[in-house]
Amino acid sequence: MELPKQGTDWQTLKTQMEERSSHDVKWRDGKTAVYVFNAGPEVAKVQKEAYAMFMSENGLGPLAFPSLKQMEDEVIGMGLSLLHGPAGAAGNITSGGTDSITMAIKAARDFARAERGLSGQGNIVAPYSAHPAFDKAAMMMDLQIRRVPCRELLADPAAMENAIDDNTLMLVGSAPCFPYGLMDPIAALGEVAERKGVWLHVDACVGGYLAPFVRMNGSDIAPFDFEIPAVRSMSADLHKYGYCAKGASTVLFRSEALREHMMFHCSDWPGGKMTTPTLAGTRPGGAIAAAWAVMNFLGEAGYRAKQKLVTDTRERIEAGAQSLGFEIMGRPQLGLMAFGHPEVDPIAVWAKLYERGWFTGVTTEPRGLHLMLSPFHAEVADIYLADLQWALNAARKDSAESRAAPRYS
Repeated sequence: MELPKQGTDWQTLKTQMEERSSHDVKWRDGKTAVYVFNAGPEVAKVQKEAYAMFMSENGLGPLAFPSLKQMEDEVIGMGLSLLHGPAGAAGNITSGGTDSITMAIKAARDFARAERGLSGQGNIVAPYSAHPAFDKAAMMMDLQIRRVPCRELLADPAAMENAIDDNTLMLVGSAPCFPYGLMDPIAALGEVAERKGVWLHVDACVGGYLAPFVRMNGSDIAPFDFEIPAVRSMSADLHKYGYCAKGASTVLFRSEALREHMMFHCSDWPGGKMTTPTLAGTRPGGAIAAAWAVMNFLGEAGYRAKQKLVTDTRERIEAGAQSLGFEIMGRPQLGLMAFGHPEVDPIAVWAKLYERGWFTGVTTEPRGLHLMLSPFHAEVADIYLADLQWALNAARKDSAESRAAPRYS
């Protein structure tokens, strides 16, 4: 497509965009359990209006836009307070979980070079269930990623300890991992990190702004954050269970000294000194402002109420799926869950659910259905379970017909 010779009026363009989006997943109807975190229309209104207020401002220039600097600092302060950040802890807002993970790895690499004298190719030891963002960052920085098989779907501290050597710059745990929604044994990984003297990063992109409130609501969530002394950095996404506008995440460090290894400084060019804390140069002011607004709009009470909707809905769907013969993978405690079936291929069930407008995730090892639930799913859980029963029966029927069909050589 070439750039049009003449412009088109906005109403015409808006109509075209609405027509194109009509083929997208129906997340506003609650039929999507991946990509979108629907906390309801009131939160969406705050997101949009706060984002629009600062959509032209740039977080790259804190001297020009001290309002954004203040809002970022306050968001980081709230995140650290929720995740047991000690005095002197620090962090920044990033564009998303991959950005947060990449910058944490960059900090760990530069720390290892400066403090441990690492000169060869560094490596990262991570469980098989860790997010592919670690592989992407390792590829960009010419690091080796060592993925260690899980034990009962969780990180295996003993096996991971055996994979550590003198060039290991980071040990990884997830809280929770994306595929199964399970919390890795972070305390045990902390003991390994202390024995081996390596940097422990907790990927709480999914759980960082969910688990603290689930714990406040009475669930027994094991320590997973800076409460564990060996944890040096964390990633936690604001645009997931923080219900902030995309793209916004946080990368957090136990100390300012550790965060300093993340920073980029350049003064050897004609434009004067440039300092950036994250991979991006330009940093959308709207994402920072919307994060600040949503967190203050909800407050602790609002988050507790939203997160209770999420966990209550997960428990309802767990019970309903089990009644249909599905088996839950592990013991999920937050908003993610995965479940398989001993007799019917879950991917075939997924395809049938898709026919009824549901767009959710899957797992491949083991094969299963995958849900990432939002508060809005409380309103459609019964519809999902009814469609799940229909999809299971339809997939079972298709499988039986396929087996009964004559075979010709």
